[in-house]
Amino acid sequence: MKLRLDALLLAFCLPLVACTQGAAPEAGSAAPSPPSPQEQGPAADDAAVQRPALAVTLLDGSAWDIAAQRGRWVVVNFWATWCKPCLKEIPDLSALHDAREDVEVIGLAYEEIAVEDMRAFLQKHPASYPIAIVDVYAPPADFDTPRGLPMTWLIAPDGRVAEKFLGPVTSADLTRAIEAAATSG
Repeated sequence: MKLRLDALLLAFCLPLVACTQGAAPEAGSAAPSPPSPQEQGPAADDAAVQRPALAVTLLDGSAWDIAAQRGRWVVVNFWATWCKPCLKEIPDLSALHDAREDVEVIGLAYEEIAVEDMRAFLQKHPASYPIAIVDVYAPPADFDTPRGLPMTWLIAPDGRVAEKFLGPVTSADLTRAIEAAATSG
């Protein structure tokens, strides 16, 4: 009976992890337990994580720096072309990015892909927000290495981490988080 319950729990929890291709445990460590479908709340007390730095080169070759976004909410979305939940987020995140002047969305493609291949992909799946490809072996230091995709961070106008989400997120989820953080802060 216990084995059957464990199998049921595993069958129920595994789909909640979303996309985890390429996510591997660190050398010498056991595989991590499956993360919850949505990890919320402020990041650790580490000062760098509280006001994370992020400077990347966008697909068009221009520089993008999170520090230049102070005064706006920033949605940092780790995603990949092979991740179906990530692809479902693109139109909704584009709509949020386009609808609100106080919100900047940036997509960080967390996969090994050539710039030309990413551009071709975005012709079929357009995003209105800036996209950068990040190195899976050296991801942005001030952000947790994604344990699954999509992984989305909401950064407040003062640069602090307001919330993070593991798994699919909607513009409604982000709007609620923005409103909650604005009223509590």
